[in-house]
Amino acid sequence: MRGGRVPAKVALVELGANPAVALAQALRLIGGIADLNTPERNVIVKVGIFDPASGQRTTNPVVRALAECFPRAPHVYVAESDNYRGPALKRLQVYADVFSRRVVPLSLSKDAAARSVQIAGEKLTLSSLLFKPTVLVSTHVFRRFDWGMVLKNLLGLVAVKQKVRFHKKMVPALLDLFQAVGGIDLAVIDGTYLFANPNVKEGRRTDFLLVGRDAVAVETVGSALAGLNPVQLPLIQEAVQRGLGEGDLSRIQVVGRSLAQQKAALEPLLAGITEPSHL
Repeated sequence: MRGGRVPAKVALVELGANPAVALAQALRLIGGIADLNTPERNVIVKVGIFDPASGQRTTNPVVRALAECFPRAPHVYVAESDNYRGPALKRLQVYADVFSRRVVPLSLSKDAAARSVQIAGEKLTLSSLLFKPTVLVSTHVFRRFDWGMVLKNLLGLVAVKQKVRFHKKMVPALLDLFQAVGGIDLAVIDGTYLFANPNVKEGRRTDFLLVGRDAVAVETVGSALAGLNPVQLPLIQEAVQRGLGEGDLSRIQVVGRSLAQQKAALEPLLAGITEPSHL
């Protein structure tokens, strides 16, 4: 596992008008990312963009802020794989204003040097760029979904277009992917909006960021803020059993804003939301 477990530290900060400032604050609170921001390591920012017509994706300002956090990296790849909504490179054009000579879109489905791995009982290929020493950043929206946010985002590492078969074995698939690539180096939940479930296209404004080196801890705090009980979520509990991160809220140090105050602020928005979706 990358980043360590003890103590697990997750930054909770107000997003405000300048996401770059908010993200920089969050990174300082968790001790920085000097070991990740080096001339020797490329960076992959794995965004979750299932449907480009939906607002349920990491916002452009947050993606831009993430890219700017790695000024020493040779390349920052904003990455996704093909799905039945379209080719990755076409869907990634929603971030066109973020791209530059150094910050470029990447299709995880178009790598001739892909590596073979075992995922949930299947032999699959993953882009060679996903493996060490590449820095893997997983960023996704804040949503009430028992399959997770930054961990569920890993399904998009799978190069094949059709991924629906993994819905029947989601937990082992996601955690096998996590282990295959050596873990997530930096996890960021973009809490610009709250989405009731994965099918909602427009969110409710919430205005915060969750940032940490332990992706399981970030997922745990995010799930709790979404009104879920991490102890009852198989994805988090299996990740803990595999030693991939911290899933016990009492062992996670939330720095920045108060977790209790943030939960209280979110309660009115969560009041009308039913049970989380499995789809």
